[in-house]
Amino acid sequence: MPGTVVGASLSLDPGSPMATWPAKPHVKLGVTGAEPVLSETEREMQRSVRTFAEKVMRPVGIALDRMTPEQGIAKDSPYWDFRKEYLKLGLNPHSLGALSNEERGRLLPIIMEEFGWGDAGLSITIGACQLPSMMALLSGNSFLIERFPPESIGCWAITEPDHGSDSLDVSGQAFHAQGVYGRPNCIATIKGDEVVINGQKAAWVSNGPIAEVCVLYCAADSGNGPDPKRGCTILVPMEAPGVSRGKVLDKIGQRPLPQGEIFFDNVTLPLSYVVAGPDDFQRAVHAIHCEANCQMGAVFTGVARAAFELAHAYAHERKQGGVPIVRHQNVAYRLFHMYRKIEASRALVQRVSLFNACAPVPALHAAMTCKITGTQTAFEVASDAIQIFGGNGLAREYPIEKIFRDARASLIEDGCNELLALKGGFNLIHPDAW
Repeated sequence: MPGTVVGASLSLDPGSPMATWPAKPHVKLGVTGAEPVLSETEREMQRSVRTFAEKVMRPVGIALDRMTPEQGIAKDSPYWDFRKEYLKLGLNPHSLGALSNEERGRLLPIIMEEFGWGDAGLSITIGACQLPSMMALLSGNSFLIERFPPESIGCWAITEPDHGSDSLDVSGQAFHAQGVYGRPNCIATIKGDEVVINGQKAAWVSNGPIAEVCVLYCAADSGNGPDPKRGCTILVPMEAPGVSRGKVLDKIGQRPLPQGEIFFDNVTLPLSYVVAGPDDFQRAVHAIHCEANCQMGAVFTGVARAAFELAHAYAHERKQGGVPIVRHQNVAYRLFHMYRKIEASRALVQRVSLFNACAPVPALHAAMTCKITGTQTAFEVASDAIQIFGGNGLAREYPIEKIFRDARASLIEDGCNELLALKGGFNLIHPDAW
C-alpha cells in the first residue's frame, strides 16, 4: 500500500535502552527519594547515622516529649543515654574539619537530614553543642580550641527578653524608619585586658539549662556606651562565677531540646575568651548564621521526610470506601506534592551547603533560603500528613502530631522566617546600589 515502510516494526530494537525496561515501568525510589550516587564514605555515614536516628533518637525523643522539662534533664533522664550514644559517632567540628571543604559540604547535610528524620529537638541540641567548638576553630584561637574540646556541651545565647530576631539585624536593615533597637538586655564591657558581662539572655537558649560552655553574642561597651552593632562574641564557661540559669522552658514543640534563660552578674573573663570583638562582630554573626541556617534546612528536610513516610505508609493501610485511601485522587495528589517539596528542599540544602563550604566567604542569603525552605516544607508536609491521618493524626498515639508540633517551632527559631526573608532580600542588593 502507498506509504508503507518496508521493514517497519511496532517493537523496540532489542539493543535500545528502553527495551530493557519493564513493560509497565515503575521505579521504586531510594530511602531519600531520587538520590544521586553517593560516595562510599557518604553512603556508610548515611547508613550509620540513620541507624542511630532510628534506634536511639526516635524512642528517646518520644519519651522526652512526654516528660516535664525538669524530668527531661534529670540525672536519670534518657537524654543522657542519647548523648552518650551520640558521642560514639565521633561527629564534631574537629573530625568534620579534617575533611576537605568539598567532602564536608557534601556530607554534613546528609548527616543533619538523618538526625532531623530521627527527632527535631535532639537534632538542635546536637547542633547547639557543636557551635562553641566551631566558633573557636573559625577564630583560630588556640587557647579556646584547647579550652573547649568538641565533647563539651555547648549552647548558643543571642536572643534576649526584649530582642528576638532583631538580634540578627545588627546592620538595622529591616528596622522601621522610626524604630530603635533600645537598650540591650546583655552587655559586655571591655576593661583593659578583661571583659565583664552583665544582663541576661532569653528563655530560648538551646541547651542553656545543661551547657558547659556558652557561645555568647551580646552588645559591647568599649567606653562609649553599649552598641549592639559593635558587639562581642565570647565563649563563656558556665561554671564561671556570676553565671546562673533560669528554669527549663515548657513549650509546645521540640520538647526534647532543653532551653532556658542565662543570667550574667559581673561575670569577668580574660580577653582570651573573646572570639570576636566589636570590629569583628558582624563577621561572627555572619559565620554562625551561615552554618546554623544550612543545618536547620537539612534537619527540617529530614523532619518533612519523616512526616511524609508516616503518611505514605498510613495511606496504604487505611481503607475508606472499600479501598486503601492512597487510591483516592486527593490523597495521591497530596502525597505527590509532599514528596515534591521534600525533593526540592533537599536539593537546595545540599547545593547551598556545598557552595558555602567551598566559597572563600559563605553566602548568608543563600543559607537563609535553606532555613526558610526546609522549615516551611516541614510545616506544610506535617500539616498535610495530619490531614491524611484524619482524626488519628490529632491523637498522641500516632507520632505525626509530635512532628507537627516540632515543625511549627522551626518557623520561629534561629530567626523567624519573615525577618530572614527581609534580610536575605537586602543582601541580594548590590552594595553600590542606591
